[in-house]
Parts: sequence; C-alpha cells; structure tokens
Amino acid sequence: MRKSYRTTVLLASAASLLICASANSQERQAFFGETHVHTGWSFDAYIFGNTKTSPADAYKYAKGQTIKHPLGYDIKIDTPLDWMGVTDHSEYVGTVALANTPGSSIAKLPIAEKLIVHSPADIQRIYLWLGGTIIDKKPIEELISPEVAGSVWKQNVDIADAANEPGKFTAFCSYEWTSTPNNRNMHRNVFFKDCAKVPVAPFSSIDSSDPSDLWNWMDGQRKDGNELLAISHNANLSDGHMFPTDVDEKGRPIDAAWAASRDRNERLTEIKQIKGASETHPTLSPNDEFANFEILTYLLGDPAGRFPQVSGSYVRQALKDGLSMNEARGYNPYKPGFVGGSDSHNTGVPYRQDNFYGGHGLNDGDIKQRMSGYVFAGLDVRLENPAGLTGIWAEENTRASLFDGMARKETFATSGPHIKVRLFGGADLAAAADQEDWVKAAYAGGVPMGGDLQPLGDAKAPSFIVWALKDPTSGNLDRIQIVKGWSKNGQSFEKIFDVTWAGNRTPDPFTGVVPPIGSTVNISDASYTNTIGGVELKGTWTDPEFDPSLDAFYYARTLEIPTPRWTTIQAKELGIAPPDNVAATIQERAWSSPIWYTATQELRAATKGTTVADLKSQGATALDDKALTDLIVGKSSWVRNNVTGDVFSIAWTASGQRLIANINGEVPKPSEIGDVLHGGLTGQGTAYAIKDGTIVTTLGNLPYEATVYKLGDKYFAARSNEFGYANYEVVPTPQMLDPVGQQKSPF
Repeated sequence: MRKSYRTTVLLASAASLLICASANSQERQAFFGETHVHTGWSFDAYIFGNTKTSPADAYKYAKGQTIKHPLGYDIKIDTPLDWMGVTDHSEYVGTVALANTPGSSIAKLPIAEKLIVHSPADIQRIYLWLGGTIIDKKPIEELISPEVAGSVWKQNVDIADAANEPGKFTAFCSYEWTSTPNNRNMHRNVFFKDCAKVPVAPFSSIDSSDPSDLWNWMDGQRKDGNELLAISHNANLSDGHMFPTDVDEKGRPIDAAWAASRDRNERLTEIKQIKGASETHPTLSPNDEFANFEILTYLLGDPAGRFPQVSGSYVRQALKDGLSMNEARGYNPYKPGFVGGSDSHNTGVPYRQDNFYGGHGLNDGDIKQRMSGYVFAGLDVRLENPAGLTGIWAEENTRASLFDGMARKETFATSGPHIKVRLFGGADLAAAADQEDWVKAAYAGGVPMGGDLQPLGDAKAPSFIVWALKDPTSGNLDRIQIVKGWSKNGQSFEKIFDVTWAGNRTPDPFTGVVPPIGSTVNISDASYTNTIGGVELKGTWTDPEFDPSLDAFYYARTLEIPTPRWTTIQAKELGIAPPDNVAATIQERAWSSPIWYTATQELRAATKGTTVADLKSQGATALDDKALTDLIVGKSSWVRNNVTGDVFSIAWTASGQRLIANINGEVPKPSEIGDVLHGGLTGQGTAYAIKDGTIVTTLGNLPYEATVYKLGDKYFAARSNEFGYANYEVVPTPQMLDPVGQQKSPF
C-alpha cells in the first residue's frame, strides 16, 4: 500500500506548456542525444543497401537536415538532437564503402576488388565472407592493418571534430565493439571523452570477443590518458549472457576483480532501441502491469529456432542479481545507468511513432513490405519500434560535460519522445521538494539518479523526489512510478509504486495501484487527443517497506497516456486493419537511472540466513541420487521458503513432473506467486530429473539445480540460483505452521 506521496499535476493546455519555472533554476540541463547509430561505413549497413552515407550524414541528420533513406526518399528528424555518437561497427569499419568509392585509400589496394559490388550476388558474397572471417577468428590482415583500420578511424575522428559545435551540438568519437558469439548479442558502444585523446585504431571483436578483454584494453587506454566508457547493448538478444552471475565468457568464475572491471568501464546499459526494450520481461515481472512493453522474441541459430534465455537478458533482473551478489559475495557488477539508443542502420533514425521507416535499409524501409509481415533475419519487422533516446543532465553541451554526466550515470532513457525526468533520493527530501529552488535543494540534501544513498542517520527510510515534463510534441503524462528491487539471503524481490499521476484517480486502498488513465485513441483513425493526462508531474515518496538491513535500488518510470503505435498509423495509411501480433496502442515512457542503497555489514548480519557453508560446518551431508529418489520420487512433501515464510506442497511424480500447491491445496497462479525467480510458472507440471546429486529443473527456459542436505532429522535445500544460501526446509504438516508474506514457490 502506498504510504507517503505528494502530487503536483499541471493539466494539459496550451497555457500550461509555459509553466516550467522549476526548469529555469536547475543546476544542470537535460540534453538529448543518440548513443547507437550506424552509417554506410558499417559493413552490414552497406550490405543492407545503405551505400551512400558516412558519419558526416548522421550528424547532419541529428542537427535537423534532410538526408536520403537508402530507398531514396527524404527523411528528417522531428526534433533535432543536442548530441550524437556515431557507432559504426569497428570490425572492417568503412572498408566496403570505401572500396566502392573511386579514389579512396582502400579502393587503391589489391584486395579492394574482392569488395566491389557489381550485383546483388556480390552483396551476399561479401557479407558472408567478412562475417565468416570474424566468426572463424581468421581476419583479413590487409583490412585490419594500421594503414587501413587506422586511416578509417582517423577519418571518423576528423568528421566528428568537424561536426562538433561546443555549446550548440556535441559530436562524440565513438564506435561499436561487435561481439556475437553463437549469435548472442554482446555488443558494446565505446565513447571517448576527448577526440584529441583516442587510440590509433579501435579495439574490435577481431581482437577479442570477450568483454573482459575489452575492459582490459579500456584500462590501458585510460592509463595512456584516453578517457572512455562503454555502454552495453540492449540485452534482450544476449541469450542470458549480458548479465551472468556465475562464470564469464571464458568460463572463469565471476569474482570481485571482474565486477570492479565491469563497473569501472561499463557505466551504462541500453534499455530501449529499435529491436525492443530490455527493462524487464513479463516472465520475470508478472506483477508489473507495464512489463509487456515492446518485448521482442528473436529466434536464434545453433540450433536454429531456439528462443533466448530470459534471465540474464533484462536489466531489472540484473540489478536484483547484483544486490544478491553483493550480499552473498561482497561485490556488485551490475550498477549501470540507463540510456536509450537506436541501432538504426539507415544513418537517419526514426524516433516517433508517426515517422517510422525501419532501421535496416532496403529490408524494412518500404511501408507495404514492412506492413505485410515481412520477416528479415528471423524478425517480423512489425515487431520493430522507433528508437530510444538518451537524456544527460549536464552543465553545458560539450564533450567534457556530457561525458562526465554519463560517467556519473546521471542519465535517463526514453522510448523516443523528449520526456524530461528527474529523480533524487536522500534521508529526508520532503522539505526540499517544497522549496522554490527545489532542484538545488535536492542536490544539496540528496543524490541524483545514478548515485548511492548516503548513510541515512536517524531517518527511518529514504525519501525521493520525482519530476517529469512531457515532450510538447507528444502525449501527455499518465503517471510516475518508482520501481524498487531488494535482496534477502540470495532471493531478490521487486515492487512497483505509483507515486504521482494525472487526474483524480484514487489508488486501490489495498494495493496502492492507480487505475488506468483511460484512452483517447481512435484506432480506426489512428489518432488521439491530449484531453487527459498532465504536462508536468512532481511528487515525493518515502519507502513504506524499507528494511535498513537489505540492499535495494530505486528508479523512476514515467508513462505517457496511450497513443497509436506506428503499425496502427501505417495500417490506416494503407487502408488495412492493424496487425494482430502487436498492440494497437502504446504508452511511451522514460526511465531514470537507479539510485542504490547498500546496508552496512552490521545491519546485514542481523538478517543473514543459512548458507550451504553453514550447513556443512554443522555436519550436514548432501543426498546422492539414490537418497534423493527415495526422498521425493512418487511422493509429496511440504516445504517452507525460510526467507518469506511461505509453505507449499510439492508432488514429485514418478513420470518426472513436479506439481506445486499452496497451503490451501490450490495450485497458485503465476500472479499470486510473485517473482518467478523463486519457482517458475506453476499451474502446470514442470519437468524435473535427478542427476549427479541434484534435482534438475527449469525456470522458464533456464535450467537450475537444487541440492538437498540432511542435518540430523531435517532436510534443507539450496538452489543454484540463490548464491549459496539454503533457503528451503522440509516441514511438518501445514496445520502446525503460520506462513506469512508474499507467496513464492520452493525448490
């Protein structure tokens, strides 16, 4: 239930658009820009038909000039950007484009003839040839030599310098490191603070496809005076490998050094782009009514047609896992700020629903082909969506100021509109929110997004100020929420709190959830009106469920009112029905970077649970396959989750299915279970097997194991995804128990 909030809502009208006095006094301004875009210099973009553009054209587009789409029609940005980093793939960057440019340095090389495009067959041949050399780790030496790779990188730097206008528009020196082991997207975008201090050539996945090697190279660059940072690619296509918890890409155990290296180099993560959002997934967040936002399921190869793993592919779960890792192991590798980007391969980027023209050149640039259900590289292009944007709070529009904003993670992401968002946290910020210059007071009394809460002193719980201002050219605002995550004894939890909202809606008295704002969308006409919602929202919130012994994070999520999705708009243009495989409407949104709270060791020790090490020190022994079979197969047992107090009955069928019922003998629904990290979906049988002394089962499509220990006449279980804690205990009949808390299933 929501305990503490304060709301200020300015309803939408032409006059109220002028009411933004708080913005005039803020110490830092919001600058919007692009962290992830490709031109014809990326060899895949060239193969996609983007054959006539360079980074110079991307900067022209960002500044509001018209450029050509690869299909030949004009494209122009709706609202010019404040800054941009062009991130062409570093692997063979510029080689195909420049080999096909008469008079260029590469066109004069003997190998250039193999890169000349005479026909469509050449496009396929070149793509497979270059891509194959990267996968096979057998690069073409002529194309990665300093004379070639270094000269192209120097041209990239010179183009950025020419486009850079300090105080007006910032052009970063940047590129994309393109690691794709086994079709898993592990890309990172690398940004340099100063174009005068860059390496001779970028580090690419040809050098290494392992992220830790990239970070080591970055550390070396920093020692040489080249300040830089990396942004992890939208993680939804990483097949669970973007945010690992046990071993890295080389199979080595993740340790404190790995965590520190990642945090030092990878300050930000991309939460939204053309190929979907990676905030969270409905399977991971079944109680989040807004979790199903631009979820993209992309079939992978090896073997063909497999679905990617969900856990490890979404940032909210990574934030929660980071808390659990810190609690259990003393380090947290997952404290990134949030950014949005495009990953457009068109040079120009579509950010708006009413101005979407695809992102892959000739493959999705035609409206009729796009809306026909055309599948490109395993993806129905109707599942694509307009690009995300990054906002940076900075003192001025310069490379140094914006880079510093990124480095301290004072960033926010949007799904495309220029929504401004602020989040501050501290011991007691309610008084600061009431001051005329509340932003300055919030900086003085708390920390902004991306920061760590300072010791809270005698405060019972942290308090937060949230603020958002709509994009004048987009939909009004529905609400601002705070997303909280926390960890206890290897289990992590989350909850969404509605903090401030437009209109006179009343929260549910039991859940605190605010009802939907309604919709003004006319689907057949693909239109909406801004007659509902707010222009500016501001509120304060104090965590009503704060436990000072538990690590936590908090971030703000701002939602617009429903508006037509691009597929609905383009269906109207073609005179056809909107497709049924995507929603007809969308609630655009913005996400602030998180603020973290870390408990002291003294406070954490007071609530520490039982670990496997504790059991072994007391003489517990792990059951082998025979003992496990005798204990569970063909039988039912009552098991208590000692973290939550919940008790469930588990039936272990002889046919290899486990069935879970709650204390009332009912099969709980997923929405009743809460965070499926602790049990997976119930209501239907889940397969299990006994192997090598463990119960092997799955969570979604991710396998995990449970090891059962016997201590005296008691049985305890430890799950492989709970960081060394033994949280489950076989218990007597439920009539003897008094379970409390949110229902979560056992092992």
